[in-house]
Formats: sequence, structure tokens, C-alpha cells
Amino acid sequence: MSIIFYGDPHGEWRPLLDACARYRPQAVVIVGDCELEDPLRRVLAPLFDAGVEVFYIPGNHDTDHPERFPLLFDDHPEGNLHGRAIELDRVRIAGLGGVFRGKVWHPRLGDEAPVWRTRADLLEHTPKQARWRAGLPLRHRSTIFPEDLEALRGVGPVDVLVTHEAPTTHRSGFAGIDQAAAACGARLVVHGHHHYAYEAELSGGCRVRGLAMAEPWVLEL
Repeated sequence: MSIIFYGDPHGEWRPLLDACARYRPQAVVIVGDCELEDPLRRVLAPLFDAGVEVFYIPGNHDTDHPERFPLLFDDHPEGNLHGRAIELDRVRIAGLGGVFRGKVWHPRLGDEAPVWRTRADLLEHTPKQARWRAGLPLRHRSTIFPEDLEALRGVGPVDVLVTHEAPTTHRSGFAGIDQAAAACGARLVVHGHHHYAYEAELSGGCRVRGLAMAEPWVLEL
């Protein structure tokens, strides 16, 4: 059995479909930035039809356009791993989607104070005309809040934490992701966003695998 983690697709799905035909995985986990032009279930119909479980976390570009939002989040809401964990053949996987934004929280070093700790706090101070679907502005549907790390504390320990942002093993990474991995006791972080394939290790021994754009990476169970 295997799980395929897929680097930011940005609309490119052929490498994933080819990898699934070759490895026949139990599940697929997409690390954000799908940039869909059609509903996810239609784009990945061969996987759904074959019984492959499909999961994803939001990337920053998944909340760029209001017409694309429903193609992912409304079409397959049960596949969203953000802030929760699943278990696949005794492997526990948690998700932390989105990116850090300075108007909410920017923990590059890890000790920066947030502007808003929760979505409810931000929403309370968001004018009605700036809201989307009567809630948070569309852009902030892919923003990481401190409350997301608190949620991860409640789902650990996990084997894998899937993130869009990078930890400090990448030159543009965030200590906030290191803290997220520690919060849920992750043994491996798999991330996208920077379109760079590499392997590294955090100071506490947690492995890191960065994925290139549209790169399938197979984790054998």
C-alpha cells in the first residue's frame, strides 16, 4: 500500500494520474495551489472511480478567484485536511493549509505576536462590505491563524504533517511551521509552495520533504 503526496499542481494533473496508474495508491494528498478550471471530482474522476481517497490542503492561490473556490472546497469538502487528522493503514496524517500573512500573523522567527488570533476576531473587525459569503474575506480563507496550531495540538501525535508553507529547512520557511510540527508531534513534514524538491531534517529530528511543482512523491506503507 502507498500514499502519493502531490506538489502544487497549478492546473497540471497528468503526473499525478500517471503515478496513480503505476502505484495504485490507497490515497492521494495534494499540498495546495490546485488552480482548478473544473470541479476536482471531474478532474480526478479516474481516482474517485477507482476508490482512491483524495485529500488536499488549501494553498494561497486556491483563494485567489471566487469562481475557482467552489471547484475545490464545495466540490469535495470532506477531502480538506486543514486542521484535522486522518488515519490511513495506521499512518496518521494531519494538515495545515494556507500561508502566513502579515495582516494576521507572520511568525518567521516564531515569537512574533499575531494581529488576530482567531478567525472570529478578524471577522468581528471586518466591515460587511469586505466580507465574502457573509464571512471572512476570500483571501483570508487560506490564511494561517494561531488557532490553527492550537487545533493541531488536539490531533497529535501524527506521523505526517502536510503543509503549504515551508518550515525553516527552506530559506523562505517559517519557524511557525516548525512549531506546528512540534505541536502535533509530527515525524515528517511534507510541504509545497516553493516548487523545490529536497529532503532535510529539523533540529528535533523531524524529517522534511519539499515537493516540486506537480511532483508525485510516494510514501510506501
